[in-house]
Amino acid sequence: MLLHVCFLLYHNASIFSLPFFFPVLEARIQQLQSDIVLDVQHAKVQLVNASKSGRGASSGKSPKNVSGWRTELLKVGQTGKGGGKDASAYKSRWMEKLIQEKTTKTKKLNLKLGIEDKPVKSRKGKLMLPGTTQKNILTKAGKKTASTSKKSKTLKNQEPTAIQADTMAGAPVAAATVPIRKAKGKGKASKEPAPEFSEARDQELAELERKTEAKAQELAEVEKLEWKLNQWAMSASPELVQDNSEARMYEGVQLSVHCYLEACVFCGDIDRAQRLLLTHHRMISRRNLLNIGLYNVMMRVWAKKGSLNQIGRMFILVEEAGLKPNLTSYCAALECMGRTPNCSPKVINRVLRQMKEDGLCVEELFRLCVFRQDERDMVLRAIHTVEPDFQPSINTVLHTCSSPLVKDFYTERADAKYPKLAFSLEELRERFSRQLSMEQTSTITIHSVEAMKPVTPHMAKMRALLAEQRMVWHKALVGALRESNMILASITPKAVRLSLYPYLCLMDQKDYVDIMIQSLSNLPPSGESLHILAKELGNRVHNKFCIRMKSHNQMVDKLSHIYNEYAELLAKDSKDFDVLPRERWWKLEAEHSSGPSLLGDNTQWPHTVVVELGTYLVDLMVKHMKVNSDILNPANDRKFIPVLYHMYTFRSNKQVGFIKPHPILTQMQQDAMETTLTFDSYVMPMLCPPVPWTSAKFGAYLLTPTKMMRTVVGANQHEILLEKCQDADLHAVLDSLNQLGNAAWRINQPLLDIIISIFNDKGNEKLDIPPPNSEAPKILRYSQQDLATYSSAEKAHLKRELVKAKKKCSEMHSLRMDALYKLSIANHMRDEVFWFPHNMDFRGRTYPCPPYFNHLGSDVTRAILVFAEGKPLGPGGLKWLKIHLVNLTGLKKRSSLAGRLEYANTIMDDILDSADNPLNGKKWWQNADEPWQALACCMEIANAVRSPDPTHFISHFPVHQDGSCNGLQHYAALGRDVIGATSVNLIPCEVPQDVYSGVAQQVEEFRVRDSEKGLKIAQVLEGFISRKVVKQTVMTVVYGVTRYGGRLQIEKRLKEVDDFPKEYVWDASHYLVQQVFSSLKEMFTGTREIQDWLTESARLIAKSGNTVEWVTPLGLPIIQPYHRTRTQMLKGTIQDLSLQITHDSKQKPDTVKQKNAFPPNFIHSLDSTHMMLTALYCYSAGLTFVSVHDCFWTHALTVDTMNKVCREQFVALHSQPILQELSNFLLQKYCSGLSRL
Repeated sequence: MLLHVCFLLYHNASIFSLPFFFPVLEARIQQLQSDIVLDVQHAKVQLVNASKSGRGASSGKSPKNVSGWRTELLKVGQTGKGGGKDASAYKSRWMEKLIQEKTTKTKKLNLKLGIEDKPVKSRKGKLMLPGTTQKNILTKAGKKTASTSKKSKTLKNQEPTAIQADTMAGAPVAAATVPIRKAKGKGKASKEPAPEFSEARDQELAELERKTEAKAQELAEVEKLEWKLNQWAMSASPELVQDNSEARMYEGVQLSVHCYLEACVFCGDIDRAQRLLLTHHRMISRRNLLNIGLYNVMMRVWAKKGSLNQIGRMFILVEEAGLKPNLTSYCAALECMGRTPNCSPKVINRVLRQMKEDGLCVEELFRLCVFRQDERDMVLRAIHTVEPDFQPSINTVLHTCSSPLVKDFYTERADAKYPKLAFSLEELRERFSRQLSMEQTSTITIHSVEAMKPVTPHMAKMRALLAEQRMVWHKALVGALRESNMILASITPKAVRLSLYPYLCLMDQKDYVDIMIQSLSNLPPSGESLHILAKELGNRVHNKFCIRMKSHNQMVDKLSHIYNEYAELLAKDSKDFDVLPRERWWKLEAEHSSGPSLLGDNTQWPHTVVVELGTYLVDLMVKHMKVNSDILNPANDRKFIPVLYHMYTFRSNKQVGFIKPHPILTQMQQDAMETTLTFDSYVMPMLCPPVPWTSAKFGAYLLTPTKMMRTVVGANQHEILLEKCQDADLHAVLDSLNQLGNAAWRINQPLLDIIISIFNDKGNEKLDIPPPNSEAPKILRYSQQDLATYSSAEKAHLKRELVKAKKKCSEMHSLRMDALYKLSIANHMRDEVFWFPHNMDFRGRTYPCPPYFNHLGSDVTRAILVFAEGKPLGPGGLKWLKIHLVNLTGLKKRSSLAGRLEYANTIMDDILDSADNPLNGKKWWQNADEPWQALACCMEIANAVRSPDPTHFISHFPVHQDGSCNGLQHYAALGRDVIGATSVNLIPCEVPQDVYSGVAQQVEEFRVRDSEKGLKIAQVLEGFISRKVVKQTVMTVVYGVTRYGGRLQIEKRLKEVDDFPKEYVWDASHYLVQQVFSSLKEMFTGTREIQDWLTESARLIAKSGNTVEWVTPLGLPIIQPYHRTRTQMLKGTIQDLSLQITHDSKQKPDTVKQKNAFPPNFIHSLDSTHMMLTALYCYSAGLTFVSVHDCFWTHALTVDTMNKVCREQFVALHSQPILQELSNFLLQKYCSGLSRL
């Protein structure tokens, strides 16, 4: 398979050379031969029942052969661990003491069990391997039950047991020479005596075995522990393993334990954390799951307490586990010594010397470690005890990205005009304080736009009633949470059971209850799935915990100090800088290195922990939130009923647990029409410029944890790739994100007021303003008596209508709440200037972090956003405003820019009427493709033309420049298709080309040709082939749509044509999809070949057990996280949840998803690379630039400059050997073990 992959990567790309594969076979054979040693090292020797004759089941070799095998394995083990060096040189005093304690413990246990240890000799009288002992089990009378004399021939040719195999592999463990077998029909082990023993002894031995079974298990644990210790000692390796190889297979377990320990430490339950770690450590099967990070958690705790004894004990455990202390381990030790008064310099010197022996230096300690509170100062104090003049060096060398695409951007800065913000330094610092305060509280409450409605007496009554009930629920939940915590604290935890108790003690009970009440307000009337609701609750708890952890680590003061100096870079009243935001922040952080690190080391909670915690909180809500049944209707019988119900429903033929509010709660919320909304702080735009991204883990918000790369919850493949990258390789990507995030925005207030007025007046579905729930269709209720009068067909019809009405109500509520959130946030920010921090998905496509209100939203949200900074229109700005308006209408797509400008001048009366009377005039703007953006542009044009001098009119309006079928543009450039490039405007033309119309025209030519040949379906399609019919298929073919999918798309479009005969829909769609693909193949000759090569490469890579990876031209590593689905059951108090895990890297890749997603994802990564390059060079030119993927925005004044930069960077990007570099990377990544010419 591997050879096949390599052959494909070479052969299917026509621009690559074809290698010879004869050396490949030889290299593969050598690789397989080298694998034999690894297989022998990791082989598990199974127990084989010995026959009564004493011969092994399959062994026919002499003891000499067995001895030779044992010796060879020993050599392999020694070579693999340390190359055969003397182990005594690497034993520490702690290790020797621990071995002595274990030896004593083993002897005492042997005496207790009646087992005596004697050195065992081989047949030639030589002693066995050091540490190997012969176990002779004694009877009560003191006689031996089994003879193991060297003269005995019963075990001469017997295969070794599992314990003996360990001994033969070089592990000095007490080897039991008595063969053990499982008794048939029973789960207990029995002894099989030597042939000279009588049959009467068998029953006595079996009875003894049953009585000593528990003690034997304990003995086995001691033996395994001693084997582990001696294995480390005999390895004689100067470099202990950095981490346990088995532990890497259990990253989920390690993460869960790490988060549990951190939670225990944060809430002050040190004993619980220490007990859990020691419990895992003492159990051999669990110890293999531990890594050095888990021991470091407790080291940092004892370092804070200044307990050198506990630090020493933790180092003993680390060595016992066969792990190597890392920088954090030594940092904790030095911190503890710094906190200890009069600590001996000899001890500190010993630690520094040991660090050097382990290949670590003190400089790395201060450069790579993450410090909390005063840890750095304490470490420095300890070092100053032995080296008074030592000072950590400050790295001020700025490394630049190695990509040739950005070489000029970083090196030629003489003509750069980095933009400033229209704020003074004091204003920026004041805005920072407001943003910091909002993030520290984690939530923000704003006024709803529905508050503008007049308050009726019934609304006031419902609001008061709802507020009263919330107080009752709050009190009940606080009491229930306190009681449940007491119960959890009193329960004696199981040995390795990770309970939720520490996670429920991270905050006050009030904070948990506030989160629960907040989720209740956002619950839709139709309910929410338990999984989604639990995940939201768990994530809110985690976000609050992370923010409080940063405050607890005392990093807020340092953040404030650095940001106040960083603001000088952006303030209008400060000096000019020739550095980028990332470079300025990095330099300031290096200069203020003392104190805690800004880059926190908070660990992302596992998805299972988040969901389990959220499920627990939901269960409390269901059980303890109740209301009187007669609260709305006194005629009803009074009784306490739950506010929330747990029920089951079906979605996609799967049973899903649902949490649904009681109709009483829904009615109260709808009637109250409350005036406030509560959001998490990260939902709101930022009040100050974002913190620049300086690494993949630090940037965006001040305190709220944010990932640079969005991933599926629980997936970590992308984080691992980013950590392996050199910092300089990501600089271009980070700087582009910073440039996008530094664009300041404000609200278009006149347009917002118009939209809110329509929103509060029953909405307008044509204008994308959803109506209120009162306009939803009524759900009819039928009694059993009424249903009895209907026929079966009528009942089925009523049922369908009921389902349709419920679906419509649910959709209307969802759309209404989405619009309410967006408009309420916009109204809250109406007098503010704000910023959108950015991050990206795994393909590199950028997105604003705030989820509801941003410029990637609908036509409504885009229309009410304008740039905070205004620029004069200049000589050509008004022209671009008019052309932009025509583009928004969707008219004149085939017209030139001059033709569009001429058309705009002919409709100036409609433009001015729309601006002056948007709701009562001609309403010309309402017929545009993007009506609200068109109306906003009409208002801007009207203000400009009515100003004294339009060239000096200050415009804040963003003008868009959209790509022409951007995916096909990249394919045409990659394949050097002249015809295809012309159709997507890559080649200058007098009239802008429309690829959709071009494909429709060519398909029509094919149809005419087939019609003349007498093809019936071609004759039927006469007059029905249009741009609209083929557009979706043409647009999605670049993203890997199949012929089947394309046929469904065309079929849907044909059904929308009223005059087309419905009996020919299937035949026509089948015919048209063939012609569309043929047309695209002619227009884009290289596109299909490139797609096929990418698809087939991904298929073979996935078949070989790997996921597809590549690196963008800007150095961003990308991996496709598509694996086979694994189901994980999560036990819950309210119900068990079945989680579908699709990102588990231990599962095999999903071949279908890998191959189908590679072509579109690769094109998306190229598209994002082009956008980032344009953003960087626009920033260097002093432009305001933002993007919506392939749609670029800037001021009307700078459209021409942006267009020039856009074209230059597209040419520069595709001047690189993109496909050749991709092929080289795939060959190196997946075929690096094979020799090739």
